[in-house]
Amino acid sequence: MPAVGIATGGTKKAYPGNLTLYVTVTCIVAAMGGLIFGYDIGISGGVTSMDSFLEKFFPSVFRKKNQKETTNQYCQYDSEALTLFTSSLYLAALLSSLVASTVTRRFGRKLSMLFGGMLFCSGAIINAAAKNVLMLILGRILLGFGIGFANQSVPLYLSEMAPYKYRGALNIGFQLSITVGILIANVLNFFFAKIKGGWGWRLSLGGAVVPALIITVGAFVLPDTPNSMIERGCHDEARHQLKRIRGIDDIDEEFNDLVTASVASNQVENSWTNLLKQKYRPHLTMAILIPFFQQLTGINVIMFYAPVLFDTIGFGSEAALMSAVITGCVFVSATVVSIYGVDKWGRRLLFLEGGIQMLICQIVVAAAIGAKFGVDGDPGLLPRWYAIVVVLFICIYVAGFAWSWGPLGWLVPSEIFPLEIRSAAQSVNVSVNMFFTFVVAQVFLVMLCHMKFGLFLFFAFFVLLMSIFVAVFLPETKGIPIEEMNEVWKTHWYWKRFVHDKHLDDGERVEMVKGGGF
Repeated sequence: MPAVGIATGGTKKAYPGNLTLYVTVTCIVAAMGGLIFGYDIGISGGVTSMDSFLEKFFPSVFRKKNQKETTNQYCQYDSEALTLFTSSLYLAALLSSLVASTVTRRFGRKLSMLFGGMLFCSGAIINAAAKNVLMLILGRILLGFGIGFANQSVPLYLSEMAPYKYRGALNIGFQLSITVGILIANVLNFFFAKIKGGWGWRLSLGGAVVPALIITVGAFVLPDTPNSMIERGCHDEARHQLKRIRGIDDIDEEFNDLVTASVASNQVENSWTNLLKQKYRPHLTMAILIPFFQQLTGINVIMFYAPVLFDTIGFGSEAALMSAVITGCVFVSATVVSIYGVDKWGRRLLFLEGGIQMLICQIVVAAAIGAKFGVDGDPGLLPRWYAIVVVLFICIYVAGFAWSWGPLGWLVPSEIFPLEIRSAAQSVNVSVNMFFTFVVAQVFLVMLCHMKFGLFLFFAFFVLLMSIFVAVFLPETKGIPIEEMNEVWKTHWYWKRFVHDKHLDDGERVEMVKGGGF
């Protein structure tokens, strides 16, 4: 990777190539790997607001909700067992993403996607047939293993397949699939909750088989990326594949740069220890802080527990499910805006605008809920106009996330890592994301019970903090070829001190001299 930047003399390359139908269809199919993540996010909050589900598996929560064992509206869903049902998946995803790094690097991106689909499918079947909480947790763990593999491999696949000019839009297809999955789950929850006999939750949980089969079948039919082929020594196949996805024969410059990056990658004995080198300090920082901040936007408060949250603040169960459908529609629509604008307006602009939008909305929602329920959480339905105002600002907040930190939290890390650390760094990115998703899911209901409406101000503080971080430390990566990304750090006012040429190892200098890099 360093050899590329030096060989170019610090100039920005512009590889020839077109946005072919072949690569577009390929990326769309691969991006559907996000459906399993989105479907689970949407479905878990919906089923935990269904009385039949609560009565069977979490009777204490059912009693607090329906028999008014608590007069504090903020605390009616406070249950360690219920939060473990939701959060266990993300702890499993954290662990599996670490294993997925080795599979992705040694055997290709496709195999990781295949494992993800198969594991998720198994978890969905167990959950649909669950007889007790232990079966639910086992199913959730298998779902988590599947999500860990898919989230580790799909963003890398998309960033490597896409032409650099359209990398942002095609990569955000992954986030679009997540939002579509959330919307589908919310719609299904709304209708399945109406089924007489109270078994609709089984259809909601079992429906996860469908997106699991999509990614499983997709993993069989999709081609592997040229980067992955070269990394595994298949140079002739990689050259043919690169010609096909770029739609031209003149791919020598890009191919040679991919080979150069692969040579540097193969010299690395352990990509995990390599991550700790000083020249990778900005990459490791972004791999940790971007997913950390993404989860502390508070979005999972809305998406995991949207029906629970709306029910808690007085909407009623059916209205809560419908409100979740509305926020899901907003999520999908705003993600399309991001697909349109990310390669036109740039990553930084969307990050900062979205941060400001979310900050304002969180403050307004906190004030609205606080004014209605105070600190005691006195129960009671919201007036219709008041409920509309709350949903409106939550929707504006969701839109801000959906065209900024939602898609960019996956796009930016996946495009900034050089090949020699790409799989390991992406695993760090996914692991941090899943860890803090687990933490937020595990403690949210407890925090809501104790912090009341102040919980929204808690997340607003982190939105402010992360917006400052982006403004100061994140360079613009729009329009930069993925194998040229090192130049971005060399020109940044802060990060250049870590990635400057003087920090290269002697072995790398020798290789670059041999390769004509100096």
